[in-house]
Amino acid sequence: MVPSLRTRLRVVPGKPVDLAARDPRATPLAPGSKRATREAITEQGPALAALQEALYAEATAGSARRLLLVLQGMDTSGKGGVIDHVIGLVNPQGVHIASFKKPTAEELSHHFLWRIHQALPGPGMVGIFDRSHYEDVLVARVHALVPREQLEGRYAEIDAFERELVSSGVTVVKCFLHLSYDEQRERLLARLDDPTKHWKFNEGDLAERARWAEYQEAYRIALERCSTPEAPWYVIPADRKWYRDWAVARLLHETLTDLDPRYPTPELDVPALRARLAPPN
Repeated sequence: MVPSLRTRLRVVPGKPVDLAARDPRATPLAPGSKRATREAITEQGPALAALQEALYAEATAGSARRLLLVLQGMDTSGKGGVIDHVIGLVNPQGVHIASFKKPTAEELSHHFLWRIHQALPGPGMVGIFDRSHYEDVLVARVHALVPREQLEGRYAEIDAFERELVSSGVTVVKCFLHLSYDEQRERLLARLDDPTKHWKFNEGDLAERARWAEYQEAYRIALERCSTPEAPWYVIPADRKWYRDWAVARLLHETLTDLDPRYPTPELDVPALRARLAPPN
């Protein structure tokens, strides 16, 4: 039996989370070396694409099932890299990507989950959240953007929201890309060393980096309070990009395999249809 990466990386609901004890450079269940693991990502591409296509096809027959991948992590943890190297393996027609930046004035005038509802994937789709509703308990906690009582209530609201998603046919896969402080420094320096990456560098990232410990605490609380049986969190070691990408691809493959999407079987009179397509005599 193939070991389950979901079991290995899952944040067990109701259990304390110690991020300091989780090595960001670890490679649990990796198929081998850096090269072998990168090859494994490519090799599992056709199977992942076939599962996604079947999920998409199901919707044409009325299925409401879809998948939502939530990507959270500190700056440079690799959310964009996962989208490029993992989501790039499947048909873009069946993918919906939403990126959540600082809320606009209109978004701030609504409930914090309002903008999330607008971006949910439709039936048959694989939705990707590059950041998500968790920004409203991460950034909001670190920067004290809302009263503490209001902030504390948001965790329960998120849990209820995700339960509602699951009951409506959405499978939620939440990945925290666990990056180390030292690795983030190296990635930020690499951006400064490469003029073609300067557009990615935001001086504000350095101010956020200065609050690293506060963000780690905010993530710990969110992981503990919002990893549920219906929508568990997975902590992905993210210092090694090749492992990070493989792990997310493997989680998606395991999840879609369990969903077992099926192609619809419409009633077609195949012989009659073939006859109509036969070349004229």
